[in-house]
Amino acid sequence: MTEPLRSTPTLDDLPRRFADFATLGDALDYAASGTRGLNFHDARGTLVRPYPFAELRSDALDAAYRLIAAGIQPEDRIALVAETGAEFAALFFGAIYAGAWPVPLPLPTSFGGRDSYVEQLRVQLSSCDPKMLIYPNELAEMAAEAARLAGTEGIDWSEFATRDAVPVDLPAADGQAIAYLQYSSGSTRFPHGVAITHHALLNNLAAHSHGMEVTDTDRCISWLPWYHDMGLVGCFLSPVANQVSTDYLKTEDFARRPLAWLDLISRNEGTSLSYSPTFGYDICARRISSQTNPSERFDLSRWRVAGNGADMIRPDVMQSFVDAFAEAGFKASAFLPSYGLAEATLAVSLMPPGEGIRVELVEETQLSGGDSANGQPRPQRFRAIVNCGKPVRDMVIEVREEDGTPLPDGAIGKVWCKGPSVMVGYFRDSAATDACMSDGWLDTGDMGYMSDGYIYIVGRAKDMIIVNGRNHWPQDIEWAVEQLPGFKAGDIAAFAITTPGGEETPAVLVQCRSSDDAERQRLREEIRERVRSVTGMNCVIELIPPRTLPRTSSGKLSRAKARNLYLNGDIKPYATAA
Repeated sequence: MTEPLRSTPTLDDLPRRFADFATLGDALDYAASGTRGLNFHDARGTLVRPYPFAELRSDALDAAYRLIAAGIQPEDRIALVAETGAEFAALFFGAIYAGAWPVPLPLPTSFGGRDSYVEQLRVQLSSCDPKMLIYPNELAEMAAEAARLAGTEGIDWSEFATRDAVPVDLPAADGQAIAYLQYSSGSTRFPHGVAITHHALLNNLAAHSHGMEVTDTDRCISWLPWYHDMGLVGCFLSPVANQVSTDYLKTEDFARRPLAWLDLISRNEGTSLSYSPTFGYDICARRISSQTNPSERFDLSRWRVAGNGADMIRPDVMQSFVDAFAEAGFKASAFLPSYGLAEATLAVSLMPPGEGIRVELVEETQLSGGDSANGQPRPQRFRAIVNCGKPVRDMVIEVREEDGTPLPDGAIGKVWCKGPSVMVGYFRDSAATDACMSDGWLDTGDMGYMSDGYIYIVGRAKDMIIVNGRNHWPQDIEWAVEQLPGFKAGDIAAFAITTPGGEETPAVLVQCRSSDDAERQRLREEIRERVRSVTGMNCVIELIPPRTLPRTSSGKLSRAKARNLYLNGDIKPYATAA
């Protein structure tokens, strides 16, 4: 009788080191001397492959030998479709050992179909100029086509694994050298490959492991995609460099069965570290609503760090999660808000563990940077802004005016950061690098304010809607519409357009599930009144079919792409009643 598979252990006699290595290869060498590792599960949360770090190292060395035999030189780029599994893990570290730069590329999303995915890969391949693209067999047709269009060699990784792995001398590793290129989740038309050195990566991994106060009983559980910085850096590279056993669900399996994520957390006998954007918590809270007693299925009492990042943190959604799972032992104090971006490797700030979610109510005119529209008095409104924590170790944050003047506590401006984990720059794009970096400081592109050493993020500067010199934040409009019956998070996108009369105005696209013309007309008027109450203006309101709004590869709403699709006529609103 075959013995059941066993996960790699949570506990290990190997003394823990908090990413204090010269290179990422050194980190794996050390982790491989212990017994911890990665564990891959199917859609129902059943373990299908334990993958000790020692086995990962052996496979990675073989991959390095195969890459070198194929003519790969140091600093060559190796594009890898980032499927969550042992194959990608070994190839990523194989490229590291070979001195090449792995470039994780996304899996297909539900929006856009085959042609959209092929084009996204082609554009990113053209940007990073790799020697080869290696992909899983199930994506062979699309990935091979993208490689052909980009003039890159395409290789099925199952075929690559059959090649001889003859040991050769590996190139000397340098901690100041670039380790990998990271594309942001929204990288499509004008992608920027973020160049991260070994030193920058390991500095950031040490900073957030210290910030989360990682302990020997901690185990990571993740469904986040490995082509996004939070999944790649926070939930793949960090467990290696900090020697943490990790349990994985594939992202698409989480999308189909989100509660399997909580099942994995419940089965962990140690303490759990697990991250998600707001929408992941939202999906779980909605799925459990029909079950009367979550405590019969889940035990979330040992979930020590419930991280939240990658998009705007919604306090109302997080409260709904607490309400849904308090009976299963979930504690609101486990929430750990954070702020980061690929250009800073990952973490810029973290909430100290145990402090949970803290908010400040900020008056709407402070957020908009002006008085009431047209001088007309309007009801005083507040938005709850989530505290995203303190700068991680070695990171400095400043909030500045447009001209670069530092602002005092409480004043909203551009968020800048500086530290050893900030990127070298964008690959082969000095103009884009110069546009966001100055004297080692990085313009994050976000707006926020500091208060008593904590950073509060208000929104993306480029998403701001400016009409008649007055600022409007799209999420304020979107969240207001979400409060109406029948709508939920992700149903609404707000952005600025120019009307046929030449005026700037907000447009609001709303996914509508009703097929009744009269009901749609009623909804339009209800939405129009709700948006007017927030903006003081009449806006363009368009009802569109469900599942129409585009998302980034990490699942976030892409307002920029929604705007382009709408203006190009690719998003087709329902007709208005005559």
